[in-house]
Amino acid sequence: MSAAEWKKKCEEEWSLRGAPMPDGLDWKSVYEARPLGRNLLKNPAPYGLSTDVPPPEPDLPAVPDLGPPRFQPEGDFTGWTTNAEVLPYDTSGIPQGVVICALPQYSWFTMEQIVDLKAEGLWEELLDDFQPEIAIQDWYEESQLHDSIYQLCVKLLGADKSTVISEHAVNPTEQRATYSHNWKEVSHVFSGYGRGVRYVHFVHRLKNSFLNGFHQTRFTGSSVTVRSAKSRP
Repeated sequence: MSAAEWKKKCEEEWSLRGAPMPDGLDWKSVYEARPLGRNLLKNPAPYGLSTDVPPPEPDLPAVPDLGPPRFQPEGDFTGWTTNAEVLPYDTSGIPQGVVICALPQYSWFTMEQIVDLKAEGLWEELLDDFQPEIAIQDWYEESQLHDSIYQLCVKLLGADKSTVISEHAVNPTEQRATYSHNWKEVSHVFSGYGRGVRYVHFVHRLKNSFLNGFHQTRFTGSSVTVRSAKSRP
């Protein structure tokens, strides 16, 4: 196929009529990269879980774990930059004079990725002038571990990786009065974000605790997808 034929194939399959498509691009390579409609995050399910089935119930050991506290969950986190932040003990709700035998110790486990949009096959003219929609999605397991067990922050960054062009943050409060151990969806679509977007910085934090064993909050199905639909200003 000629360069013009590869360009036409991209235009037709991705419904890009009216989008800037400069002749200087290697359209064969762009087509093979399939940057539109594909999840651009690496390793979106490091726990090996799927939203097709409910999260596994907590494994309660018959014998309490009296060893040193654990704050790092087990999983294959290839592709993610991770960090564990141990939080101070919370004694705010304990009446004065009460003898405390043990308290849970909480920690945040942070996982992040930076997606290079040009490296994934997108081109500057498309990002600046057409501004396709950038959709994010994530799923975390509902639990009664704490009132706050999940946080998400996604930023669209400029070429210097420090200029924030658009941002979306989520910090839900869990309703612990009822127990329904299901997956909870978090999603957002960036549109009309302006010129200059070159990177997507995806960061989420999930809360874990240690008290006679390690208790975690898991996630799955994280995604960053660029759609062929044009953003509205």
